[in-house]
Amino acid sequence: MIYWQIFWAFFVPGILGYGGGPASIPLIENEVVDRYGWLTTKEFSEVLALGNTLPGPIATKMAGYIGYEQGGILGAFMGILATVGPSLILLLGLLGLLMKYKESPQVKRMTVVVRPVIAVLLGIMTYDFFFSAYESVGWLQTLAIGIISFILMEKVKVHPAYVIAGALVYGGIFLG
Repeated sequence: MIYWQIFWAFFVPGILGYGGGPASIPLIENEVVDRYGWLTTKEFSEVLALGNTLPGPIATKMAGYIGYEQGGILGAFMGILATVGPSLILLLGLLGLLMKYKESPQVKRMTVVVRPVIAVLLGIMTYDFFFSAYESVGWLQTLAIGIISFILMEKVKVHPAYVIAGALVYGGIFLG
């Protein structure tokens, strides 16, 4: 039963996560935190942070890790299969059709309309992460880390992996 749950927990975000990994993350969080209770919001944010430090698609890394934690090697396989399966099937099945109609006004409108939905999903996830951080380390630490991270990534152009690694080190030394 656990393997079916792992598969379904990552298949649904894989099939509905239009826009790639970042758009799938809130959907994965809903499945593994809210629906199945495998992780808390704090644990999920830690897995997400660690996954972002590694190369490759974030949703696939999270599926492998969470699947392994819940069901061992077969669980990791089921999570990864469920994550890449929908994209692979849709890519193979719809690529020709999409290329044929890529200049169609209807196709362009579909992609424009879905963007606000993705923005709302990412906003909700961001709020949950900030609230979780606030509960753990307080508003001053959360605000300072958020502002410093923003400046480093957007103004100084430091790669996000280095910012995440720096935050991990800071948290391990000063907040542990």
